[in-house]
Amino acid sequence: MMNRGARVELRQLRYFVAVAEEGGFGRAAERLHIVQAAVSQQVARLERELGVVLFERSTRRVRLSGAGERLLPEARAVLAAAERTRRVAADLAAGEEAVLRLGIVHNERVHRLLNELAAVAPRLRVRLHRLGPDERLAAVRSGELEAALVRALSAAPGLELLPVWEDPLLVALPAGHALSADPVLSLEQLGGLPLRLAPRDGNPAFHDLIVGALREAGVEPRLGPPFTTLLDTLTAIGLGEPSWTVFYHVGELPALPRVVIRALAAPTLTTSLAVPPGPPAPALRHLLQAITDLDPARPTWT
Repeated sequence: MMNRGARVELRQLRYFVAVAEEGGFGRAAERLHIVQAAVSQQVARLERELGVVLFERSTRRVRLSGAGERLLPEARAVLAAAERTRRVAADLAAGEEAVLRLGIVHNERVHRLLNELAAVAPRLRVRLHRLGPDERLAAVRSGELEAALVRALSAAPGLELLPVWEDPLLVALPAGHALSADPVLSLEQLGGLPLRLAPRDGNPAFHDLIVGALREAGVEPRLGPPFTTLLDTLTAIGLGEPSWTVFYHVGELPALPRVVIRALAAPTLTTSLAVPPGPPAPALRHLLQAITDLDPARPTWT
């Protein structure tokens, strides 16, 4: 039975999470740069305080018990909250009114958003982080970032996704193809051509968006050679067998005489703001206000 007067220390939770993630006390000790005995002692103390067994131990392996699996996400949440508190205190001690750590995507709208944010909160200090999609989400969950912009995601466990803007998608196909005469193309029209799409593990959200949209349109995807870089893929489309690719605009497009770029009728690409659940901190409220000011028709968030 759990001791109602249990005093759980952050250190104990940190050690518990390390053992769970590393799969053993020895590896956890290496990660924490302490001796294994200290890790074992603190985890055992945590188990006594809570009145539950957190790990099933044997001579060959250590794995989470049922109680440990239930406690793990709560322990991570507590540690993330403690880290956010530490960062706020550090900012206050340094004389900073507020700091916003934001994970960003490459898009010209980001620059307009940052300009609007500067008008909304001129004394807010903004620190931009360019990370991969999974790294951005992990950083928000851990408290290293207050928020992150992400593309094409419909869900992010442990976080809220707030849609902030929509971007059209573009299609590239050979200049001599019959479809090249149409300024706007549909997935139904393109379904007969092999699609050059990056493997799913490179960008799962975008891959799933396109494949899902094709199937919703009644088209079974015909996957051709994979998308590599935009320039290499467009070059291959212009020189090889007829094929097509789909992408979003992130910069100046290369001019290739054998390739045409056309608009895709649907779907569009949604960029969302990934934030921790619950009421937003002051810095994040400023960002949400800037988003609303850029698009007054968009619903406001509380």
